[in-house]
Amino acid sequence: MEWIFCALIGYAIGVVNPSYIIGRIKGFDIRKKGSGNAGGSNALILFGKVTGVLCSLFDILKAFFAILLCRTLFPGFFPALAVCGTFCILGHIFPFYMRFRGGKGLACLGGMILAFDWRLFLIMLAGEVVLALVTDYICVVPTTASVIFLVYYGIRTRDLFGSLVMVLAVAAILGRHVVNLKKILNGTEMHLSYLWHPDEEIDRVAVGASEEDKNDAFNKQ
Repeated sequence: MEWIFCALIGYAIGVVNPSYIIGRIKGFDIRKKGSGNAGGSNALILFGKVTGVLCSLFDILKAFFAILLCRTLFPGFFPALAVCGTFCILGHIFPFYMRFRGGKGLACLGGMILAFDWRLFLIMLAGEVVLALVTDYICVVPTTASVIFLVYYGIRTRDLFGSLVMVLAVAAILGRHVVNLKKILNGTEMHLSYLWHPDEEIDRVAVGASEEDKNDAFNKQ
């Protein structure tokens, strides 16, 4: 029963998506504008830095508090973090009321790591910030952080069943970023430097997208 309740609590809290809700209040679907993602990064693009940061913090804290709740309700259930955190991420990525197409899970992953060990959270945050700045792509953060945390969790806790459950979250996060990785290859993925040079990035991506459309049209002939 602990497995079931932790999964249900994690999913129920994970589906609460502030970026999507704010977009609906403003009269549009956030998934149809900007980067097309229902998460803090797209909220930053569409609603501004303050709103984007607040949405990201909400997504981090919803995973953190969901895990805290499960630990409080089931103090003797060791895999609570792995089960609740995984299903919170899955709820964020696959919310039922959004036809199972939500965000990409990075912030919820951060909340899961924070609940596991705040020191590890700070270390990984610093490392991933450096990686993002060096590569100039934000999508490298969730793809690398999810795998690193899974491996670290398994080695440190030796929780086999919890680690196997977490594979679901890692697979979902990696799956949601396949499109971004493809865009990096064809030059249409938005750089992190959009935050400092938005106009230049928009022009660059627009040119790249036009070239991509031309290539697609040529290949279909």
